[in-house]
Order: sequence, then C-alpha cells, then structure tokens
Amino acid sequence: MGRMVGTVSRGVRAPIIRQGDDIVEIVTSSVLEAARVEGFEIRDRDIIAMTEAIVARAQGNYASVEDIAEDVKAKFGGGTVGVIFPILSRNRFAICLRGIAKGAKKIVLMLSYPSDEVGNHLISLDELDEKGVDPYRDVLTLDKYRELFGYNKHRFTGVDYVEYYESLIKECGAEAEIIFANDPRAVLAYTDNVLNCDIHTRRRTKRLLLAAGAKCVHGLDEILSSPVNGSGYNEHYGLLGSNKSTEDTIKLFPRDCQPVVDSIQKKIYEATGKQVEVMVYGDGAFKDPVGKIWELADPVVSPAYTAGLEGTPNELKLKYLADNEFANLSGDALREAIKAKISEKDENLVGNMVSEGTTPRQLTDLIGSLCDLTSGSGDKGTPIVFIQGYFDNYTAE
Repeated sequence: MGRMVGTVSRGVRAPIIRQGDDIVEIVTSSVLEAARVEGFEIRDRDIIAMTEAIVARAQGNYASVEDIAEDVKAKFGGGTVGVIFPILSRNRFAICLRGIAKGAKKIVLMLSYPSDEVGNHLISLDELDEKGVDPYRDVLTLDKYRELFGYNKHRFTGVDYVEYYESLIKECGAEAEIIFANDPRAVLAYTDNVLNCDIHTRRRTKRLLLAAGAKCVHGLDEILSSPVNGSGYNEHYGLLGSNKSTEDTIKLFPRDCQPVVDSIQKKIYEATGKQVEVMVYGDGAFKDPVGKIWELADPVVSPAYTAGLEGTPNELKLKYLADNEFANLSGDALREAIKAKISEKDENLVGNMVSEGTTPRQLTDLIGSLCDLTSGSGDKGTPIVFIQGYFDNYTAE
C-alpha cells in the first residue's frame, strides 16, 4: 500500500525561554530530542517554526511604560495627541495606551466603529442600521455614542473597551476625549498632532492625514523604533506586534531574526544531513467565524524565514480534474491519470483554470496559520512547531 499520510504538524515542547538564552541552541536541541523521543525522522524540506515571542524573550526585547511615554513626548511635545484607530485589546494595546497617555496632557481617542481593524466589535452592523448611523460619514461624540448604543461589553472578554480606555488615560494623568469615526481626517477637527495606531492600513492613514494638513503624524511603528534609555525597540515596526509582559512593561516584536533562522537551518543540517526550512511566526492571519475577529494583530505573519519558504503554492485542484478532464475515469485509472497530470504541471499555474480555488497566499502566511493553530496561545508549552509533508503532493510515496 502506498503512503497514506500527507502533512503532519507537531507542537514541540521547549524550556521556558528567558532573556539571554541561546534560542538557536534551544530550538535545535528541542527538535532533535523530540525526534528521538517520539521516533520520527527529520527529512529534507521539513519545516521548523518558532513563535516570535520566544525569539523576542531571548533577545530581551522589552520596554516600559515610561520608555513609551518619553518617546511620545519627544515626538509630539507633550500636549494634545490624537490617538486614532487602536485595536481593542488588553494584551496588545492597553499598556501602550498607558505609555502614550503619560507622554501627553490630553488624548483625543478616535475609535473606528462598528469594529476595530482586526474585527473586535463595539457594536453590531444591525445596531447601526437600526439607529440610522452611517459609519462611513458620521462622527460620533462619546455622549452621542452612549445615547445611541449605551454600554456594550466585548462578547469574549466582557470588557467595555470605551470605558476601559477612557479610564486608563485618566489614571495616567491625561485628559481624555473620545470620538468615533472611520475617516482618519475627522481627528483634525480636534488636534493636528496624530498618532495613528492602525496596523495594516497605517501608510494610507498617514498619507491622508498629511495631505489634509496635519502638523505632526507618527504611526505606532515609529514609537520605540530606536532605544529609549537602553530599552528594547524594533526599527521596522516599533510598538506594532508588541504584547503585555507585566503591568508596566511590554515585549516588542523581535528584531534581527534572519540570523536565527539561518543558524537553526545550518545546525540541523550539521546534525542530520537534512536541509530543513525555518521560520519565525506571529499571528496566523485567520478569521474566527463566530466572533468575527481576525488573528492578524502582528504587522507580518513571519518576520524571517529561510529561502525555501519564499513564494506561493503552485497546486492543481484535484476535484476540478476529477470532475472535468478525467470525469470518465475512476479507481486506479483515475489515480494514475491525476498523478501524471501533477508530474507534468507547469511551474507557474497563475491564471490556469485547473488551479482555480487553490489558495494564492504566501507560503509563510499559510504555514504561519498552521503553526499558530498548532501552538495555541495558552499553556500548551509548544512554542516550536515541526511540520512534515507540507510540500508533498498526491504523487509522493
């Protein structure tokens, strides 16, 4: 009988990573030990992936609320700052907001509605329809928002993020004014100093604000893009991709990851003679169908990966072949015809009907989703993921 298993994704347990740990050695030894204990063989083109969190922890890429405050004050002057389009998250943004508020006298907080950028809803579309509110045009004050929609708690966290963010700002000694709008230029009626906190639309937001006459605009990716008093930093993403570490510190997105993945690839080859691919992954870019939340709060899915993970899949749609070109075949004849078709496929199937319905996403984005779902975000203790058979197809034996 031929091979019966395709892709296999394994979560690999690892020690708790601390600042200063040798992440290359830990990941390499964890995978080799897992293979020995569990009895699987490492093969060419297997994939080793590790969460961005353990890389950043090993790097010691941390910063404090006070570091954030100092950078915000230096960039905006310490007066009124419009903070627009933050995501609604205690883990991702709340501690950043504390630092921002400590670096300003007043925060004009502008929230997108009915949801934030990654799908956390303040209110539902049905509620907007019922109240006759046009989210593309209408700018709501906090009083108007409360009059129309009252107090709404997030369905998963049980938090009223409007109330929560307002209280955080005030606790940090700043005045708070909250508005709701989806056009970034709406904030300019309140201040021309703007910190845009959106992740994937940040370049457009900044362009619109500057064209509309904003005096000073920075993105969240420009806060802690360099060290403050010896703090951690990320030169490409700043505070984007950061997570809460303690009540007063954040862990930033890791930096300088390419040497890490390249070194792990080299060490695995030296130990096994096999050429594996290696990547660092963050959020996997998938959507929860119930909560409507996009798992995409990191600026990229993978900040670094080895060369063999470049590109997109080049796959045939087997059910299309079975239902069309080989509709008159079945059993062994169908299997052999499809195998022959795969063996003969072009190197680039873009635009070819026989590939329609396959997923035209970057390999690292697809693999990152698989890894994120495998490792989870809680207490599984498997921040390393080992994948086999990802590049196999129906012809592999």
